[in-house]
Amino acid sequence: MIPAGARVWIAMGQTDMRKGMQGLALLVQQGLKRDPHGGDLFVFRGRAGSLVKIIWHDGIGMSLYAKRLEKGRFVWPSAKDGMVSLTGSQLACLLDGIDWRNPQYSWRPQSAG
Repeated sequence: MIPAGARVWIAMGQTDMRKGMQGLALLVQQGLKRDPHGGDLFVFRGRAGSLVKIIWHDGIGMSLYAKRLEKGRFVWPSAKDGMVSLTGSQLACLLDGIDWRNPQYSWRPQSAG
């Protein structure tokens, strides 16, 4: 679950997945020009596309989450650098290997009128 008020940022391009919390936090600070201790989640993907790492600082300490897909690849923006903001639902889709940019809804509410 994503903490209330936290934003989710995807670091575009490829990241060296040998980096740990400190290396990724330094990348957030220097490369993305964001505060890695500000409470936002920062998501990184490796070259092969099957591994993501997420760092998050909760005000007490830094957490690192890693997920590797057994089959397939994580859907990622095609730009080489910068970052993209996601919603919590989009992050959930991304972590499940679903194309978060254009999820297919099985039902859409109809307008009353």
